[in-house]
Amino acid sequence: MFSTLMSTRRFAPLFWCQFFAALNDNFVKNALIIIILYQLGSASGPPLVTLAGVIFIAPFFILSALGGELADKYDKALMARRLKFAEIGVAAITSLGFILHSLPLLFVSLAALGIMAALFGPAKYGILPDQLKTSELAAGNAFVEGATFMAILLGTIAGVYAASDAGNPWIISVIVMALAVISWLAARQIPLTKAGAPDLKISINPFTSTMALLGELKAVPRLWSGGLIVSWFWLVGTVVLSLWPPLVKNLLGGTPGVVTLCLTVFTVGIAIGSALAARGSHARPNLSFVPIGAFAMGIFSLDLAWMLQGLSPPADPVSPMAFVGTVSGVRILFDLFALACAGGLFIVPSFAMVQSWADPDKRARVIASVNVLNAAFMTGAGALVAGLQAYGVPQWVFFAALGVSTIGVGFAVKRTWNSEIAAGDLASQ
Repeated sequence: MFSTLMSTRRFAPLFWCQFFAALNDNFVKNALIIIILYQLGSASGPPLVTLAGVIFIAPFFILSALGGELADKYDKALMARRLKFAEIGVAAITSLGFILHSLPLLFVSLAALGIMAALFGPAKYGILPDQLKTSELAAGNAFVEGATFMAILLGTIAGVYAASDAGNPWIISVIVMALAVISWLAARQIPLTKAGAPDLKISINPFTSTMALLGELKAVPRLWSGGLIVSWFWLVGTVVLSLWPPLVKNLLGGTPGVVTLCLTVFTVGIAIGSALAARGSHARPNLSFVPIGAFAMGIFSLDLAWMLQGLSPPADPVSPMAFVGTVSGVRILFDLFALACAGGLFIVPSFAMVQSWADPDKRARVIASVNVLNAAFMTGAGALVAGLQAYGVPQWVFFAALGVSTIGVGFAVKRTWNSEIAAGDLASQ
């Protein structure tokens, strides 16, 4: 399936466009995180790290509705091309931030990248069902999700280098600009599609349009439950990824290389879980994976909490080789891998079915509504975590809370979608 999709214009240009855009986004965000943690040396580092994530995600809550309306009214491929062209200008601001070593400018560019991503999201995911068959949706989503987390990994590695003494800001600036240009060139190759709702009137007020879209989503129970389920995955991912760099530095005593190692393990886990979900989905996405993924995420989050609760910071910095040479290090890496793998099983079929359920003329707005829910979950969780971190709440408490609540989500998923199967809603697909 991978070779088939990647050899066709129906999928390959969109894949590379979103991959290089996500790589740029995560490069900037993770470079900023490493600068905060390892160069500033401030006690406020962990809250600032979480704040960086909130700044990037907040535009999704404000602008996703507008992005959905634009993507339904106009050609989604044309919209992608124009957004990626505008992103070249944002990359120029980012480059200037690195050259001037300006933390405020990097925060501004991070917010601007969040705005671009918020507007691009409905077009990106809304165009997949237009270009792919229903039987290909799970695989297409798996590749996109896997590529997103691979971009997170590569962005983190590049961010570590950019924030180190060896990093040349001029070289980094060239890379940022090059990634933006490549993403735009890939967007130009996406086949044009017909507008889903060319007569749609665009709402000027983002608040009223957002509330209206959420109301429409809630009016369709299976889309609403699907949106909530997808949003839970992104809440878990946001909390884990925001906690991990300061956890590695402050509790595990790890060097930046340990941060990279852990995120590598997490990325590989997401990719494997997504591939398993795609492989197990043939005629349509296999929803039985969703509660299984939720239960597994909960169990391994609880085991991480158990492990972290008994640890104390080491006296000396811990290298990646030293970390994997300990029993606790291996167990932590295994739990992180298993949690991520379960996340791939959880997200791929659930989001693919939401795409499949949405009416073609409203698909981008449905995706936008789900993105608003995602942003609300991630922003709320990120703000809560940042506040609790500022008050010194131990890291293991967050993983324990995630574990218990995610197991509860697994039972809710099973109950909700079992009832839909019994009613014949899913069978109609």
